[in-house]
Amino acid sequence: MAKEYPKALGPQTRERVIVLESGRAERHYWSDLWHYRELFAILAWRDISVRYKQTVIGVAWAVVRPLMTMVVFTILFGRLAKLPSDGAAPYPVLVFAGMLPWFLVSSILSDASGSLIGNANLISKVYFPRLVIPTAAAMVAMVDFLINLAMLAILMIWTGFLPGWRVFFLPAFALLAVLASLGPALWITALNVKYRDFRYIIPFVVQFGLYVSPVGFSSSVVPDHWRFWYSLNPIVGVIDGFRWCLLGSESPLYVPGFVVSLVVVAFFLWFGIRTFRGTERTFADMV
Repeated sequence: MAKEYPKALGPQTRERVIVLESGRAERHYWSDLWHYRELFAILAWRDISVRYKQTVIGVAWAVVRPLMTMVVFTILFGRLAKLPSDGAAPYPVLVFAGMLPWFLVSSILSDASGSLIGNANLISKVYFPRLVIPTAAAMVAMVDFLINLAMLAILMIWTGFLPGWRVFFLPAFALLAVLASLGPALWITALNVKYRDFRYIIPFVVQFGLYVSPVGFSSSVVPDHWRFWYSLNPIVGVIDGFRWCLLGSESPLYVPGFVVSLVVVAFFLWFGIRTFRGTERTFADMV
């Protein structure tokens, strides 16, 4: 690894000296992440600018997609299937509270999984911790999340259903949603570098996840003897947590299932980072 050290040449002059030392990259990897924080900010701002700057479809897509999904799910599950809401919460609010973390998770998974291929020139020419790239790509999803959160606030004001004190826990559950998506995203990103056809699998995984997650309905409709096993899907715990924050006592948190979701999130995060780090040194040769 090339490590830079400042060398004083005079009272006003400093020079960067590059020292090559075997094994330094492994020992100082996590500190290097902090050292390259400016690169993280530059890449994140670049991706956000590409999505929103001097475009109409970027902002419009962040508004239209959740709005149309909410309408379709409300009609299908609330009107036609007549599935119950959580307590007195309006069904559109129930759906939007579930879509909020789901779009965050799915967007991070989609954006981060192809980020290394999109930055092939940078990877092949410059050393830096490659973990910077997928995590920076995830920042675009955070901007979409804030837009969707503002839309939910407008919807809750319009329906007269306002959150209680539990809403202060929402940032913690937003962080949980990011962690739940980063683990699988890092694993798929590493595989996507070696096996390029994985980019065709990602849309299917996202679509399948939408069907098996309680986005358009409450997880309370799942029979009690299946609900624990249903929580092996880590997104279930994330969505239930968001609804607990936003709907309050109308949507009580199923604690055993939530604990299981936390364990699964932690496992996939560990597995994703482990796989990514194990294959990282080969990225420059394969992109």
